[in-house]
Amino acid sequence: MSSIAIIDYGMGNLHSIAKAVEHVAPDARVQISSEPGKILSADRVVFPGVGGIGHTMQELTRTGLGEVARQAAASKPMLCICVGMQALFERSEENDGTACLGLIAGEVRRFPDAMSDADGSKLKVPHMGWNQVHQKPHPLWEGIVQDSRFYFVHSYYTAPAGQDMQVATTDYGIEFCCALARENLFAVQFHPEKSQRAGLALLRNFSRWDGQG
Repeated sequence: MSSIAIIDYGMGNLHSIAKAVEHVAPDARVQISSEPGKILSADRVVFPGVGGIGHTMQELTRTGLGEVARQAAASKPMLCICVGMQALFERSEENDGTACLGLIAGEVRRFPDAMSDADGSKLKVPHMGWNQVHQKPHPLWEGIVQDSRFYFVHSYYTAPAGQDMQVATTDYGIEFCCALARENLFAVQFHPEKSQRAGLALLRNFSRWDGQG
């Protein structure tokens, strides 16, 4: 039986993610854990997150789970969600500038205040609700229709230093990277556990993924 660990550092929609993963991978052992041994012995790891990056990094440092996340990202298939994705970067503009894990070159930026859609209507920050995701080839998109809609809730977006890791973009006043991949690491800004059929398909693909691009 394969195992999937969901990192519990005190932040994230842990139970909703766990239920969604259990639904799509009924034969897997899914566990929410803050124990380094259990996380690092799992076959796959989910790194979730909600809220502010400042508090997130404080908790990752306090619990030592930031280092556990680094080790997991270097050794096994890992899915990072929302603030979990943002934490991978070098720094974030949030909270007057926050140092992050530094696993991905680039930074996390706040959406501009003055944004409008194609019709000229003002766009609100945070970006909240359903939006189209334009994919680039990757195994985790298997069976998901191009430009499917996923559910977003965020005021900050990731800006990788290069384009090579971007595997999906979304337009919200600006085009931004909403999914990236590097070897065994896959990260998304949206919430697959809240994204109905498309989100469940992505989680199902992750539950079977061997970490190859």
